[in-house]
Amino acid sequence: MRIAVLAVQGAFAEHRKKLEGLGASCIELRKKDDLRESFDGLVLPGGESTVQGKLIKELELYDGLKMRIQDGMPVLATCAGLILLAEELANDTHVYFGTLPVRVKRNAYGRQLGSFHTVQEMEGIGKVPMTFIRAPYIEEVRDGAEVLASVDGNIVAVKYGVQYGLSFHPELDGDHRIHKAFLNMVRKVI
Repeated sequence: MRIAVLAVQGAFAEHRKKLEGLGASCIELRKKDDLRESFDGLVLPGGESTVQGKLIKELELYDGLKMRIQDGMPVLATCAGLILLAEELANDTHVYFGTLPVRVKRNAYGRQLGSFHTVQEMEGIGKVPMTFIRAPYIEEVRDGAEVLASVDGNIVAVKYGVQYGLSFHPELDGDHRIHKAFLNMVRKVI
């Protein structure tokens, strides 16, 4: 099993390390030619969504990635990655891939000082550590997206088909269960 990690900006190295620790082979997507490689799943990491959105278009990654996502490639999207997948942003006119039927509020918890850590229940996994850094949350879930976790009444994790969208950074904590669940989903698809 081979997982591609978008590596133009953000916490891609942490995802790669965690996935490789679980036995997956990983490649980093940095330019259009990288899309020629074969891969079975995709990670859209946390970071700065505006920068990532700009770079995936400038580096000619956008069309190839969107096509794979629309064709059913499993995706794990965290923080900025959630923003890239969302079909609507509450406080921004940009839409990037638009494949996840949710409305997301960017920087919903405020600036860097609004960052926090908690442990909460995630459907199908159990109590997991959740690290939020300038995090978004999901204001509205639509068309078959399933809520997996909420914190203080705000939706922070959803699943839609083979797409996971998370407001937090599971790659920054020692718990591997979210990445394991993603790899298990990939195994079912390939």
